[in-house]
Amino acid sequence: MNHIRKLSVRLSRDMITITERAVTELRDLIQSNEKASAALRVWVSGGGCSGLSYGMALDEEPAQGDDKIFEQDGIKLYVDELSLQYMIGAEVDYVDEALGGGFKIENPNATSSCGCGSSFKTETSGGCGSGGGGGCGSGGCGSK
Repeated sequence: MNHIRKLSVRLSRDMITITERAVTELRDLIQSNEKASAALRVWVSGGGCSGLSYGMALDEEPAQGDDKIFEQDGIKLYVDELSLQYMIGAEVDYVDEALGGGFKIENPNATSSCGCGSSFKTETSGGCGSGGGGGCGSGGCGSK
């Protein structure tokens, strides 16, 4: 049943979904930080080794004027209109990896991405990943 609901949500062109695992982890994070009114803010900015990079943070402020608000299983997600154009149909997930777990965005619009998964490009975004210019760890998404 849940799979069917997620499929129908993905058919709406302007939606972003959150996996059950990510909802669980976000709920725990919100509770442990005592931020009951917080939403997950997700954005796209220029930079990173592939041209664009994702950002995520808990946001206790109300949604801004150009934000789209998505809600799934009681978890709110804010995405500004500019970022949304690069993330239509994306899914926020939580993954466990050898060095620890974290949130990850599965983006059907990404034509390529950096090995760290935080940087990507789309057909319309261009980016330094298409012609020289570093990779993870060379001043792009892998380093701070």
